[in-house]
Amino acid sequence: MPNGIPLPKISFGVETAQNPQDISTSLQILLLLTVLSLAPALLIMVTSFTRIIIVLAFIRNALGTQQIPPTQVLIGLALFLTFFVMAPVFGQINDNAIKPYTAEQISFDQAFERASNPIRDFMFKQTREKDLALFVHLAKLDQPRTRADVPTYVVIPSFIISELRAAFIIGFLIFIPFLVIDMVVASILMSMGMLMVPPVMISLPIKILLFVLVDGWHLVTRALVMGFN
Repeated sequence: MPNGIPLPKISFGVETAQNPQDISTSLQILLLLTVLSLAPALLIMVTSFTRIIIVLAFIRNALGTQQIPPTQVLIGLALFLTFFVMAPVFGQINDNAIKPYTAEQISFDQAFERASNPIRDFMFKQTREKDLALFVHLAKLDQPRTRADVPTYVVIPSFIISELRAAFIIGFLIFIPFLVIDMVVASILMSMGMLMVPPVMISLPIKILLFVLVDGWHLVTRALVMGFN
């Protein structure tokens, strides 16, 4: 303790469990740490983040602005839009699972089941039956009669490929008008004999101007959010 200033001592120990309750608590802590380490992947895979970030990336590529907007900006926008879209789901989880569990009204298993149900309902709404049937077949499961009969490990990959398909469809539709502009500009330059002028030098400001005039960010954001309702 130099100069009379106390220095904290931090220690971490592993002791023998004295009763089954100690073992249960340790397992819950390990499970919680595992969930926290997988939280970024869960946020990406079981929410609206995948579709949103892919569509935003398609917009940037269609505009041809290279790294504008920056990747950090696109990811930040995608995250906040994800929180906005998933707010009702997170609210149900908080009301039905987290609050009762912290108040010791329900067990951990009950809280986990209540928390997973809103997420499953959200994924089912966005998942195609064809994709769901594919993974049910690959898992060699009997044909489910209700949604409750479908395991979560089947729902998640079905939801992901459905989201990828939806994102690429939206991205294709976004690309069409910008591709038309590129083709028109290239044709005009060729007809005028200006072969040495790169078409992108002319088409890029036109595409940016068009995107701003039609309020593109507003339209895309509205379409993305409404697509999950």
